Amino acid sequence: MSGKKSKKNKQSDNTIAKNRYISHEYFIEDRFEAGLVLEGWEVKSMREGKVQLKESYVFIKNGEVWISGMHISALNTASTHVTPFATRVRKLLLHAQEISKLIGSVERKGYTLVPTFLYWKNNRAKLEIGLAKGKKLHDKRATEKDRDWQREKARNLKLN
Repeated sequence: MSGKKSKKNKQSDNTIAKNRYISHEYFIEDRFEAGLVLEGWEVKSMREGKVQLKESYVFIKNGEVWISGMHISALNTASTHVTPFATRVRKLLLHAQEISKLIGSVERKGYTLVPTFLYWKNNRAKLEIGLAKGKKLHDKRATEKDRDWQREKARNLKLN
């Protein structure tokens, strides 16, 4: 039975970084799983949790998908022959059909690509990309109002 517990812990521990800001600014319409092209020191830093997605964004250039602004801090124990660059532009790996769908949605329909979630899957780093529409101010207010109502409702149920 202890083997099953360790699997559960591994599944819940696969999160590297999450972009909480996204749900406040965007409506996520669709989600895609993308691989990342990384260097060795970046993988080591990810294992230590030294990643930030807050200011990152995804863009399409020449039929390829890239992420910019994802900050991976270098470890002190990194190799001496490698010069780490924390915010370099990294290539994302997607299937050709997914890329063509993303290109169509971004260019024709006005969607935005945003990184939402970075996690481990079978010892490989994966990035979840959201196909998103920006929220207007009144949408943000409605979301906040709904969240406050849910919180108040939970408090009332807890008291009773």
